[in-house]
Amino acid sequence: MLAWHISDRQQHHAAPVAQPVVPPEVATVLSVLRSSAVVVDDADTVLKASAPAYALGLVRGASLASDELAELVSQVRRDGQIRETELLMQRPGVPSRHVTARVAPLGSRLVLALVEDRTRERRVEAVRRDFVANVSHELKTPVGAIRLLSEAVSDASDDPEAVKRFADRMLLESDRLSRLVQQIIELSRLQADDPMEAPAAIAVDEVIRVAVDTSAIDADSKRIQIVTGGTPGLEVFGDREQVTAAVANLVANAVSYSGDDSTVLVSTKAAQGSVEVSVVDQGIGIPSQEIDRIFERFYRVDPARHRSTGGTGLGLSIVKHVAATHGGDVKVWSVEGQGSTFTLSLPRHLTGTLQENLQKEVSP
Repeated sequence: MLAWHISDRQQHHAAPVAQPVVPPEVATVLSVLRSSAVVVDDADTVLKASAPAYALGLVRGASLASDELAELVSQVRRDGQIRETELLMQRPGVPSRHVTARVAPLGSRLVLALVEDRTRERRVEAVRRDFVANVSHELKTPVGAIRLLSEAVSDASDDPEAVKRFADRMLLESDRLSRLVQQIIELSRLQADDPMEAPAAIAVDEVIRVAVDTSAIDADSKRIQIVTGGTPGLEVFGDREQVTAAVANLVANAVSYSGDDSTVLVSTKAAQGSVEVSVVDQGIGIPSQEIDRIFERFYRVDPARHRSTGGTGLGLSIVKHVAATHGGDVKVWSVEGQGSTFTLSLPRHLTGTLQENLQKEVSP
């Protein structure tokens, strides 16, 4: 009886099993960590998680939301081996996320999971693959045409009229190839996100004059009249070559997709600290379901027409990037069969005297 009482007393007064605790230094690191990090105990309970882990949806209550990640944690707990893998996280109503997970033991009873969101990198990689594929296709078309035409010229060496006809076509294809290469170079430079080396005041009137002159020959061939108007003497702040390229692309686009004997209007106006350059055409217009995609690289509303217009599918992408680089915007209004209006907005450059006068007008 005495032995039984002693045993029973020892059982009732036995020290409880200590619950695992996240070391203070680990908790401190997790609180400031920009990566998604989760500490799980031996009962698969989340003891600590960084704020990005909750934002990414890794934790639901006190458990891991991802079954794949929970299984990886169990494997690491069993053998103590560090594991790394890629996971696709899917939640109802939320876009899928591509993540990389690195899971390692943390002491004898805890497991640490570090998760990095790679969705943006995957998207950029896909865009680059598409870009390379599109560039290869677009370059192959004029190069192949020039090769075939050169063979035709060789075969028609005794026919002067055929030689001239094929030579003129070769000239058109080489011009198209040159435009494509130049626009690829311009777009690559814009996408590099390099700061503008020497931003300066740019006279919008001069930019429009150059843009109109660039498309003058194409406009004359279709008897299209390019009319300029609006507020004169406006200036924007930025890179002259980029702004000129953006406006020139808008004008060239308007001329290319306008019918013969029509009019293209290029106008300017000042609006709340910005300058708006609008290009209005009477062309084929853009279907409403296509408007959100027209600024994508190599995207064309009517692919069947790009051969006749000589378009490269990069002009509007360049306009969009120039607007973003300069802190501006580009908008489009269009009705299919009636025409389109593209409006490029750029920050306005104010001279000292004009800026002082405007400040006086708005001062109480």
